[in-house]
Amino acid sequence: MEEEDDYMSDSFVNVQQDVRPGLPMVRHVKEAIQKEEKQREANQKNRQKSLKEEERERRDTVLKSALGNENKGFALLQKMGYKSGQALGKSGEGIVEPIPLNIKTGRGGLGHEELQKRKAEERLENYRRKIHMKKQADEDAADQFRKRFKSKQEERKIEGDLRKSQRACQQLDTQKDIKVPKEIWYWTEPEQEEKDREEEEKDEYKGSDLSVFEKLQILTAYLREEHLYCIWCGTAYEEAADLSSNCPGDSSADHD
Repeated sequence: MEEEDDYMSDSFVNVQQDVRPGLPMVRHVKEAIQKEEKQREANQKNRQKSLKEEERERRDTVLKSALGNENKGFALLQKMGYKSGQALGKSGEGIVEPIPLNIKTGRGGLGHEELQKRKAEERLENYRRKIHMKKQADEDAADQFRKRFKSKQEERKIEGDLRKSQRACQQLDTQKDIKVPKEIWYWTEPEQEEKDREEEEKDEYKGSDLSVFEKLQILTAYLREEHLYCIWCGTAYEEAADLSSNCPGDSSADHD
């Protein structure tokens, strides 16, 4: 009875193992097909690679090898007196080695590399031109700023010299018992009165006013003639000859 049970158990196990006999077979066949396809692709790739290598090797071998007597061109050169290793030309001033051959490997058309090179040079030139223009613009802006700053400084200096001349004129005229200035602007005035008078003069004599520099020239000339006084020397000379010989000049630049 126990032997019969063991036999039935073994049969059941075998049946269990063979319930899906097709599944392991299909997986095995699929793996074999995939392996075969990979091998075929590898063989095809190696075959293409070897063909390219063989072509390159044949080309390099031909380019590196010297021409033989079987070459018609070389045979003609030998008939004309050429010897292997000799430079070309009647006097031997030509080249010895052949012009190197540049193999084109890219897919661009003829002249593509030259076009790309020219475009790159143009871009570089445009960049350099922009940098130069920016540098020039910065220098011009800095130069204009310096000029404006210098002009403002000179303008403030002229205005200061004019005020100094007006104060000196008022004091020297008063010492000579001059009650009224030769011109109204020869003397200093209270700030508000001066502003009011300037507004009136602008309304009445618009366009005819003298500039600050012109007023300074006229007033310093008056001080030199009338009082023998130079505002830049800060001195009232005793005689005209003394003023002429000891004063450097009648402008601020002469006293620098």
